[in-house]
Amino acid sequence: MDSRIIASNLADLYKKAADKYESLPAFATRKTALEWEHVTFRELYERGRELSAGLIELGVEAREHVGLFSDNRYEWMLADYGIQMSGAVNTPRGADVTDDELIYIINHARIRVAFVENDALQKKIARLRPELPELQEIILMSPKSEPLKGVSAMQEVMAIGALQLEKGDKRVDERMEGIRPDDLFTLIYTSGTTGKPKGVMLTHSNMMSQMSVIPIELQCTDRVLSILPIWHIFERVFEVYTISCGACNYYTSIRTLGEDLQNVEPTFMGSAPRLWESLHQRILDNVRAAHPVRRALFHIAYFLGHYYQESIFYLTDNDLQLKPQSQIKRTIFKAGHLIRLLILVPWYGFFNAAVLESVRKSAGGSIKATVSGGGALPIEIDKFFNYIGIPVLEGYGMTETCPVIAVRTEDRLVNGTVGPPVPDTEVRIVDLETEEVLFPNKKYPNEGRGKRGEIWVRGPQVMKGYYREPEITKTVLREGGWLRTGDLGMMTFNDSLKILGRSKSTIVLSNGENLEPEPIEMQLRQSRYIEQCMVVGQDQKYVGALIVPRIDAFSEEGIKADSLKELSDHPKVNKIIREEIRTMMVRTGGFKRFEQVREFRLLPKPFKVGDEVTNLFKLKRHVIEKKYEKTIQEMFSAKELKM
Repeated sequence: MDSRIIASNLADLYKKAADKYESLPAFATRKTALEWEHVTFRELYERGRELSAGLIELGVEAREHVGLFSDNRYEWMLADYGIQMSGAVNTPRGADVTDDELIYIINHARIRVAFVENDALQKKIARLRPELPELQEIILMSPKSEPLKGVSAMQEVMAIGALQLEKGDKRVDERMEGIRPDDLFTLIYTSGTTGKPKGVMLTHSNMMSQMSVIPIELQCTDRVLSILPIWHIFERVFEVYTISCGACNYYTSIRTLGEDLQNVEPTFMGSAPRLWESLHQRILDNVRAAHPVRRALFHIAYFLGHYYQESIFYLTDNDLQLKPQSQIKRTIFKAGHLIRLLILVPWYGFFNAAVLESVRKSAGGSIKATVSGGGALPIEIDKFFNYIGIPVLEGYGMTETCPVIAVRTEDRLVNGTVGPPVPDTEVRIVDLETEEVLFPNKKYPNEGRGKRGEIWVRGPQVMKGYYREPEITKTVLREGGWLRTGDLGMMTFNDSLKILGRSKSTIVLSNGENLEPEPIEMQLRQSRYIEQCMVVGQDQKYVGALIVPRIDAFSEEGIKADSLKELSDHPKVNKIIREEIRTMMVRTGGFKRFEQVREFRLLPKPFKVGDEVTNLFKLKRHVIEKKYEKTIQEMFSAKELKM
């Protein structure tokens, strides 16, 4: 039974959740591995009312932008409750926000009141105060930190609000009743992978449209693990959805994720590709370190899971269909898959229970499913988890679409795709040069499938526009309400959307050949020796790569190093990486000759979140290219290639 709440806006949803779920736990904060502090739906709502009344008393107006600079924590949601119920607009960013980003966002959004997570952030803003002329109030969220002079503790603002409510102040109720569907609930500044941040204006109706299309049914008994940055719309939608279903959200971190998967036993979690890449590597490392008998049992179990699941996919029309097939051919192939399935069932059943079940428990044995988003999931890793029985429902979206555009469901789980568009959402595939609509072709429906072009989207989740950027808005929001995503894709012949890369990240070689760097990078990252990489080659004769090697993988080869710099200087490392690149590039046979990586350079430092990569581990290509400009120039000026 679907228990999700349907509401007209976020404040309305928060109130209905408190009325429906009352004393059930809404959020849990980790104290120790086995001890979590819970807050109920009713407590969260009432504290939110107090904070809202306090904000109104401080002068926060309806539709005003309120800053929220913090990472995942219960107080983040409490602050959001207060902001939404006051009719204001949440303007968030993570605690790792840089000086330049803080100055730009606060001034561009004209923020007068800002929440800050901890002592480090309040000191940073205090230092930058002369460059923030419109900022008037700073509210410190962490109860463990002491407010600086001129900074208010969140508890103080709540106490002010509680006093107002005791006096019969009705302004919170009036603000909630005055929220319109077209009002903004958030102003999110993009992570800036291609330049200065842009303020994405998302409305209450944008968010509410998502509540009915998420393909996971949660109940009040479900446990949701939260690890992705809450200020990103992808994680935020899932947290709001969790509230609408009455489930409890547990805040974890990369450092404690392994323990929390075991102890919390979550039934659902939103995830990013990097998490699955790390988990995949950890599983393979454990297999390599296991006793030879256990190692052999795993490989047998995986072999059976591979062919069992592939037969299931084909019989249910969930195989990757990039080309049209005759019904006669499919019928013959289905008969073959059915026979194979009947042979595999008893063997697969035994090895699934005896071997794969323990592997699933290491990733949280109670997980019903997980939606991976924020970037493309490498096809081999996608298949790996689905073969061992962990259904990864890869989704596709962007901040500008609040965010979900398409997502796989359990009955439409096509590896290598992001599934069909969600309900009430239209998708077009458009020629980049002519803007001719390639899909859908109304006259000849099948002719549009399998054609590559830019993805355009229209639906109730599409943003209102970019704040104070009308000209940029016009370039992406086209006539008829269509949003140009900037992503390349195609529609498969079983109506699932396949993402092919970014139109803006396309590399054009000097011979005119075009290539997408993401598939090459995903392939290279599957090497146990390569932690991070970025493909380069714009206007060059061949493709190169910047590579961050894995120290621990080389230690297993007897190569000891205390730093990446020391590792990069070791003569054997370059030889191993060179051979590994050659192996990885020919493994799938899917790369053309001009897409082969012919040269590389090892980097002395990893790409860091907030610097070279975003919180969802997307490469900030322009930042990396500028930082390693001399390294890239040297790589392409080499006269003698070694590959």
